[in-house]
Amino acid sequence: MKSIFDVVSRTCSKEVTNAYSTSFSSATKMLAPSIRQDIYNIYGFVRFADEIVDSFHGYDKEVLFNDFEEDLYKALTQKISLNPILNAFQETVHKYDIDEKLYIAFMKSMRLDLYKSDYLTVDEYKEYIYGSADVVGLMCLKVFVKGDQKKYNELKESAMSLGSAFQKVNFLRDLKADFEDLNRSYFPNTNLEELDEESKKRIIDEIDEDFRKGLNGIIHLPVEAKFGVYTAYIYYKKLLYKLKQTPSLEIKKKRIRVSDYQKAGLLAKSYISCRLNLI
Repeated sequence: MKSIFDVVSRTCSKEVTNAYSTSFSSATKMLAPSIRQDIYNIYGFVRFADEIVDSFHGYDKEVLFNDFEEDLYKALTQKISLNPILNAFQETVHKYDIDEKLYIAFMKSMRLDLYKSDYLTVDEYKEYIYGSADVVGLMCLKVFVKGDQKKYNELKESAMSLGSAFQKVNFLRDLKADFEDLNRSYFPNTNLEELDEESKKRIIDEIDEDFRKGLNGIIHLPVEAKFGVYTAYIYYKKLLYKLKQTPSLEIKKKRIRVSDYQKAGLLAKSYISCRLNLI
């Protein structure tokens, strides 16, 4: 029975989320059960695409990516895939009528990671951010508003800003791995070999502005989504604060983290803020 396979597919997406990101997994658990699984389904899809281009060293990444992309479009057309991650994703796409332009843009940015190392202009940088992060925020937003197009349009810009903020924090946190291991430099007009405090401040100011715009959208999210999204927001804000306090040369040498103890405190803070309608 396909219903059993669908359950297995959803379980796989949930397990991928739990295995690859404890922070995102924790935030997703704060979403209402009615929308939680669909966020797992989206995360499973974007994580697998990202892993192909970032982690599968020693394999022909382009062949793997081409196969994954071909299977994606077959899954969306046929409404089934023997790849359980894609089977779960296509279910969410059809359930909420997610615009194909979003996942097409995502796959385009992921493909860039196969061969592009430097983003020399602001336009290149913005295009990559849009495809790798903003559209993920928009796919999630479609779930958060349960397909309500009017509400989606109202919150679209804020969701994109929040996606940008999360991605840029990741870039700054993962500077060492991206630059040294993957030979990538995402920030334009920035010499990562000699990252100084002025360059770091410029990047952080940009992220702060994205967070400001993103918070405005969180305030207007449906109650089913607000707690989970706000939890992710304050976690990334804490991570950005730690990056602010870390000398630029240290950011190049180690990956900055938020401890489990601090995450627990942030979760409690998020719960209280949402419970008392402080956001």
